[in-house]
Amino acid sequence: MPGRLSPLPRMTKPSLLELPPGVQLVYLAEGGANVIYRFVPSSHLAVEDESRQPFSSSSSSSTTKIPHDRDPLIENSAVPLPAIFKGKLLRLRKQTASDLPYKEIVANFNTKIRPLFPANELVDQTLIRLPTDLIPHCNESLRAEERDGSRPAKRHGSYLCLSEPFGLLITDMTVLNDPSAATLAEFKPKWLLQSPSAPASADRCRTCALREMKNRSARGGKEVRSFCPLDLVSERFEDVLRAATFVRRAGGGGSEYDRVRLAKILFRNPTLRNLLSKQKSFREVGLLGPEVLSRENSLDMTLRDCTMFVKIPRDELSPVEIRLGDLDLKTGAGGKAQYWRDLEHQLIDGGWYSTAGSDDSQKHECALSLSRDEFKGNGNGNGNGNGNGVRSG
Repeated sequence: MPGRLSPLPRMTKPSLLELPPGVQLVYLAEGGANVIYRFVPSSHLAVEDESRQPFSSSSSSSTTKIPHDRDPLIENSAVPLPAIFKGKLLRLRKQTASDLPYKEIVANFNTKIRPLFPANELVDQTLIRLPTDLIPHCNESLRAEERDGSRPAKRHGSYLCLSEPFGLLITDMTVLNDPSAATLAEFKPKWLLQSPSAPASADRCRTCALREMKNRSARGGKEVRSFCPLDLVSERFEDVLRAATFVRRAGGGGSEYDRVRLAKILFRNPTLRNLLSKQKSFREVGLLGPEVLSRENSLDMTLRDCTMFVKIPRDELSPVEIRLGDLDLKTGAGGKAQYWRDLEHQLIDGGWYSTAGSDDSQKHECALSLSRDEFKGNGNGNGNGNGNGVRSG
C-alpha cells in the first residue's frame, strides 16, 4: 500500500470521496467483473482472519473465496478507519470485454434504480477515487496468489482495470463483524411473474422452465432443485414457507436460521412486493425484449436478476435488514440481447413451459402446477442449494 497521507477521506469534488492511502484492506470475494475488499479496523489486524467468506457481487457470475496464508494489502502501520467506511465494502472493477466505467455504472444506478426503491431497500453504491498505485498493488497480490495456488484457476489471468480511477463503496451486508449476532440469507428472487411471451397453457413459470431445461441437459450430473419464485409473493404462507426451505444461510453467519422465521419475514414483504410491482411495470422481456442487435441497457432484465440480502438478527426483537443488490444495468451488447431472445425461443419451442413428459418430482415444483398440492415432496428442504434463485453458504 502507498504511504499514509491522511486518515480521513478527502473530497476531490464537492460530492466525490477519495480513499486515503493506508486504510487497511482484506480480500473478501471476486466474481467475473469485480473484486470485493473489506475495510479492517487497526484493532483487528493482529487477529487471524478466518472469517473471509464469499460475498455476491453485482456481477452476473458467482463469487469465489480465496484462502490466504497472508494478505499483502494489510500494512503493519495502522490507519484508523474513517467513520464513513464503517458498514461499507470496497468494490474494484476488473478489466472485462464490456469495460463499462464505474462513473457510468453509478450514473445508471442513480438515474434508473434509485427512483424505484427506498434507500433502505438498496445495497447502496458511492463513487470513490482511489490512490494511484492501489490497483497495481492489488494486481500484484492477485498474481502472487496465482503463483502460490491460493487463487482458483478459473480466475487466473483476470485482473483489475488499470485505467479505472474509481472504486465503489457498497453497503456491507455480510455478518463478519459479529457472526454470532446475525445470520445472512442471500438469494435471487428471479422472475416473480410469468414471462409475457410464455404460452397461455403454460404450467411452469419462466424460472422453473429454465431450471428444468438445464436439468434435462445435465442428466447424469447433479440436478438442481430450487424454489418457484411465484411462491415468494404468494398470498399463502405455506407457499412462502416452501420457498424458504430452499434458501440456505450465506457464508459468514452463525447458527442456521429458523426456516419458519425466514418465511414470516418474506411473507407479504414490502421489498419483495415492490420488486414484483416494478417487474410488472417493466415487462419488455422474453420475445418482447430488446432486438437481437440491441446494445441498449435493459432495466427489465436487471430487475429479474438482482439479489436479495436478508440479515436476520439472533435477537428476534431487533429489526431485520433487507436490501436488493446486483442492480448494475444489464446491456444487450455483446450478444446478450440475442441470447435472451434465443433462450425464450428454446423454452417455448422445446415445450419447457409445460410439465408434460416430466417425472413427478419435477412436475410439481412450480406454483403454476395445478396438482402441486398432491406432491409429497413439499417442504423437505432437500434442494442442493445452488440453483436458480439460491446462493448457498
